[in-house]
Amino acid sequence: MANDLFSLKIVVPEGMRGVSVAAGTKFLDLAPEYQENYPCRIIGAIFNNELCDLGKEIPGDGRVEFFTMQNKDGYLFYLRSILFVLIKASKELFPHAILHIEYSIGNGYYCWFEGLDWLEAGDVEKLSAKMREMVEADIPFVRQNVPTSQAIEEFKKQDLTDKVSLFKIRKQPRTNIYWLNSTVGYFSGYLLPSTSYCDKFQLIHYKNGIVLLIPTVAEPDKVPAFQDSPKYFNIIQEHNEWLDVLEMDTCAKLNDLIRRGFSSKIVLLCEALHEKKLAKIADEVYRRRKVVKIVSIAGPSSSGKTTTANRLCVQLRVNGLKPFLISLDDYFIDRDKTPLDEKGEHDFESLSAINIELFNKNLNDLMNGREVTLPRYDFKTGKSCTDGKTMVLPENGVLVIEGIHGLNPNLYADVPSYCIYKIYVSALTALNIDNHNRIPTTDGRILRRMVRDFQYRGHSPIETLKRWASVRNGEDNNIFPYQENADIMFNSTFVYEFSVMKKYAEPLLKQVPADIPEYREVKRLLKFLSFFEDMDDSTIPPNSILREFIGNSIFR
Repeated sequence: MANDLFSLKIVVPEGMRGVSVAAGTKFLDLAPEYQENYPCRIIGAIFNNELCDLGKEIPGDGRVEFFTMQNKDGYLFYLRSILFVLIKASKELFPHAILHIEYSIGNGYYCWFEGLDWLEAGDVEKLSAKMREMVEADIPFVRQNVPTSQAIEEFKKQDLTDKVSLFKIRKQPRTNIYWLNSTVGYFSGYLLPSTSYCDKFQLIHYKNGIVLLIPTVAEPDKVPAFQDSPKYFNIIQEHNEWLDVLEMDTCAKLNDLIRRGFSSKIVLLCEALHEKKLAKIADEVYRRRKVVKIVSIAGPSSSGKTTTANRLCVQLRVNGLKPFLISLDDYFIDRDKTPLDEKGEHDFESLSAINIELFNKNLNDLMNGREVTLPRYDFKTGKSCTDGKTMVLPENGVLVIEGIHGLNPNLYADVPSYCIYKIYVSALTALNIDNHNRIPTTDGRILRRMVRDFQYRGHSPIETLKRWASVRNGEDNNIFPYQENADIMFNSTFVYEFSVMKKYAEPLLKQVPADIPEYREVKRLLKFLSFFEDMDDSTIPPNSILREFIGNSIFR
């Protein structure tokens, strides 16, 4: 067997090269021969459309692509690996504390220590120095595929109770665990070959915790400066504290409550939290009613803006105001005039896709008591129509405007800012798989969008996945830079929603063929959903934000 040769097609930026390698060759052995073709270090491989870490032996004939930090998968390899270094360094410096890796904040990741009352700036410096020491030591990340029962025993030995609870209900008979010297860990994806690959990072002392900064896909060779987002942080903390009260901050704890029959109570509590927050927002708008004539609701794709706007209108009516809902989508210019992105596709996320002049004229006319016929956009023909509803804004009226650009000051070019109350809506997941495996907020939104697009827009899951990168790019350019302009933020997520989305999303994901690039993302999402218990959705009320995506919404 040692003399057997495998025939490989190596895909590099300049083209494809054929090569033969001996059985037992690892991707790590092959990568140096092709490093000159890449602007930064190779950190992973794709073999016949399957993700592989560099330490894996090449399994046979096939097609090989290498990737770097300039690839999303490479970024995740790097992130998981540096987090393992942080976990081990934290364990050595603070042996009696439990590290919690939480959510993204700005362009970094917020972490805190359970059992450590106060974290000093000097502690962060020591932690950073310990991590640098480990990086310089070039310690290998060792992956083992073991029976799940053995993984549980290893977690027990190191008091990783969150992972013990998680894997006790995991259906897969075997599990991949990683070792960093004597420290065991579990990560929902592959790691780098060794700690020396994790040489670019920074730790910042923040809110009695730390923020970990690493290079980005766009700029893989440098650590960016920290961009603070205090309002964003506060809304996530608010939700996190609520989860702590319910003792439902990890997937295992949620699964336990579902198995014990508490699904309906979880739904009621989540809906009550949303209703309370929306009532508070409506009260604030009422308090400012002498000045505020526009409530502008913005947020990224699939954040639940439409249902949030409708539910807020109900609360405003309760307060004696007369809300009129306007969708910014109706101000799209004709499709043949829509700007194109760098791929030559219509860029509907661009502010230039909106008829700003008409929008501002309509708003000013309405606020000055004039009758206005609003436009209507026909998505089938891609044309702006002039047969929208005709309206006059009464004295106690308020315009509720919903659209992705609602926080961009350039949208309201001719409207005084003091007339506008700004709300940012997003599905900011605070629930984690366990203490060391966070759930990206984008995962909830891509699942929401996939299910909604299939049910109501006739889009296949492949179309949604292919479009997602462009959507995310539009959000980075047109939404996230303005989120701190909001007067208030509203978190539209539900702690239980992955358990509900699972039965809708899994059949769609399983339709995606294994021979297209999007399949790698499908595998990741399917693995992610496998951690959640199925949950009955019959008790979810018709006005719930989740109904906007799974169906039977009273507002559709």
